[in-house]
Amino acid sequence: MKNPVNDLDFRKAYERALYLGCGYSYDDLEKPRIAIVNSWNEINPGHIHLQKLAKFVKNGVKKAGGTPMEFNTIAICDGIANSGNFSKYVLPTREIIAASIESTIKAYNFDGMVMVCSCDKIIPGMLIAATRCNLPTIFLTGGVMEPKYFETGPLKGKTYVTSDIKEAIGQFNRGKLTKEEFLLIESQTCCSPGACNMMGTANTMACIVEAMGLSLPECATMSAISKEKETLSYETGRTIIDLVRDDVRALDLITHDSIENAIKVALSFGGSSNMILHMCALSHEIGGNLNHFDFDKLSKKIPLLAKFKPASEYNLTEFHNAGGVKVLMKKLEPLLKLSSKNVSGLTLEEFLKNIIYDDYQIIRNLEDPIDLEGGIAVLSGNLAPDGAIIKQSALNKNMRYHKGPAKTFESEEEVRDALLENRVNKGDVLIIRNEGPKGSPGMRELSLPAAILVGMGLGDSVAMITDGRYSGATRGPCIGHVCPEAYEGGPIAIVKDGDIIEIDIENRSLNILISDDEINSRLKVWERVKPFTTKGYLSIYRKLVSSAKFGGFLE
Repeated sequence: MKNPVNDLDFRKAYERALYLGCGYSYDDLEKPRIAIVNSWNEINPGHIHLQKLAKFVKNGVKKAGGTPMEFNTIAICDGIANSGNFSKYVLPTREIIAASIESTIKAYNFDGMVMVCSCDKIIPGMLIAATRCNLPTIFLTGGVMEPKYFETGPLKGKTYVTSDIKEAIGQFNRGKLTKEEFLLIESQTCCSPGACNMMGTANTMACIVEAMGLSLPECATMSAISKEKETLSYETGRTIIDLVRDDVRALDLITHDSIENAIKVALSFGGSSNMILHMCALSHEIGGNLNHFDFDKLSKKIPLLAKFKPASEYNLTEFHNAGGVKVLMKKLEPLLKLSSKNVSGLTLEEFLKNIIYDDYQIIRNLEDPIDLEGGIAVLSGNLAPDGAIIKQSALNKNMRYHKGPAKTFESEEEVRDALLENRVNKGDVLIIRNEGPKGSPGMRELSLPAAILVGMGLGDSVAMITDGRYSGATRGPCIGHVCPEAYEGGPIAIVKDGDIIEIDIENRSLNILISDDEINSRLKVWERVKPFTTKGYLSIYRKLVSSAKFGGFLE
């Protein structure tokens, strides 16, 4: 061991002493210090295995000549939080995650980062942190939960994933499932660690990370519990040392072109509507001005080549077996910007040269798409002057145009109760307001009411409109992100029961069929709802958060 008195800067003795107290040696401290930024916890199935994967990462870092140093950030499960009013905290945690990582990384002066993460707000929070820290960075997303195939019993021959559980609530409420079937779905569907095996926000964001070149190939769609995931975790640890050595930093990979490429990929597989929030916020972090109308422009140019549960019968494991993100990008190659680089040091053009594929059923070819447009449509009109979004790839064709009477609700709980108590009729347009970024505050996810609606068989006759958001895997006529939100005096605030609402996806319009004079008259007497809270983080969040149109970032 080297003599620290002769070879080390005496001014850093205090720092070294504290690291020695953590168990590091002098030799460890002379090597590149790699932050293993881990969102592991014991309260989220997408994260419960990440501690194990991080061990393989650390072994790879050590083998390549670095010193891994692990710390954690928070990771809330949307599905668990959505069981109550506390889901208001979920989207705001994206900013906490980003700030906690930024603070730790900059305070400790690491040489590089490995982002070990999964799920809806955690991956975006780490992306934002990566741009702020701008160190050599690689992502290891945690992989996909196994699909549950029932070999025996009353559900024999059927495959279930997490989104099926939510729809089962509505099916059971309508008597379409027996108690035995319902309990089997509840108790056995989540049959392994990993991100929910559906094209929700978790897997959309993992695929976006891979499409941006920030993770190794196939990382996004691998099984969370596979041996190949362990091997890839080890290789991820080795690769970060290459990035440090070559001084390849996060902002060399996170560019306006790579963001646009990733959005195109996600639109082509019917990705989560929540990606709009996250990619707009990421664009803002690097000086861009992306907003949700830009997604509509891209969606009109990008064909739909694939879609997955709950929008089709295919799950994410089948996507992986068909080649996953790399094959989809190969098929989209003429529409992508090929100079973007990845963590392996290749341009996208160089990387795609070596990609071959056989599948056609799951990932369609560019000349024979499922649909001529991508997964997202952005609507506007007098009900949403600044826009609203819908996942059109998961919409029944019969609901691309709908006109019906409004039924208004002031919260998620109100509309959920109305559905379960059978107070919703065919043709209704359910308006749920004061669930936006400022009004909720926190922009709650209305995934349970949306799934219950579909499970009850109302997905081809009842529309749902909110200034909140939905699960990335929501299907059906569910329009979210209405801007301006009700809390800011948007027209959604003054809709009355019985007002006729017109939805026209082809013409991208969303209107309340009353005169401008009537809208203005109602707005003059409108009063803002009393805040849910005036203390704590949500109160701070309300004061700083931007419109959903720009990603709900903190201004």
